[in-house]
Amino acid sequence: MKTIICATDYSKNAVIAVKYAHEISSKIGAQLLVIHIYELPLILGMEFDIFYDNLKKTTFQKHNRKLKNFCKKHLGKELKEMKVITYAFEGISASQGIILKASEYNAFMIVIGMKKESTMKELFMGDTSIDLIEKAPCPILAIPTNVSTGKLKTIVYATDFEEEDIGAINKVTQIAKKFNANIKVVHIAGDKADGNLKMEWFEEMVRQKVTYKKIEFEVLHSQEIFNTLRSYLFSNNTDLVAMLERKKSGFIRKLFHRDLVKEMESFGDIPLLSFNEANY
Repeated sequence: MKTIICATDYSKNAVIAVKYAHEISSKIGAQLLVIHIYELPLILGMEFDIFYDNLKKTTFQKHNRKLKNFCKKHLGKELKEMKVITYAFEGISASQGIILKASEYNAFMIVIGMKKESTMKELFMGDTSIDLIEKAPCPILAIPTNVSTGKLKTIVYATDFEEEDIGAINKVTQIAKKFNANIKVVHIAGDKADGNLKMEWFEEMVRQKVTYKKIEFEVLHSQEIFNTLRSYLFSNNTDLVAMLERKKSGFIRKLFHRDLVKEMESFGDIPLLSFNEANY
């Protein structure tokens, strides 16, 4: 069975993210693993191993009880029947903890809340976000603060005609099929002729390997990549935007640079699904 992992810090946005993750996991028939990574308090001058072992045990129990109650409150009482499992554990790094569980469960996707004030070491900001995008073995789905539903009608995939895009698009279709959603593959090009020729080639490659019929391909002509994409997303009532992060220079990396955080807010309430090219 597929597993979707949702990392939470109990914030208001975490509630939105876990509800969204549950809606997606239910629709595609996956189990939902909700995790929380915590740190043990630093105690100076303590030399008693027994005391420390007891502290670890009681802290573990406390956090796991809190996490289960959090999910019961916001998802329902019978988590097992809903294919929801919870696990809180100690970790030095939030990103390392998330990646560890994603690898252990061969996760289909990691869902996190997009919140600047996250207490989980700025979960989807700066170094931690880049760490997840670069090292996670599966896509990262970031849920904005004000997203209202996990129902998907239109998914936009922004491409640079990378070969790895085809594998990522194929994974997007696994989600789209369950919602009967439309996928719009778009590229923003400064050179009209060159962009059109490349899109024709790319469309042929995709259709050879991806059988989903509800896919459209379009080239947008502009030098203003971000603003053009943003306008396109809103004019098409986009429910989810997906794109590939390249190792050397990717759009996702630019979006999550600390100086461009406010740019991300311009996407409004549209969740963002990022793929690491190394996984495809």
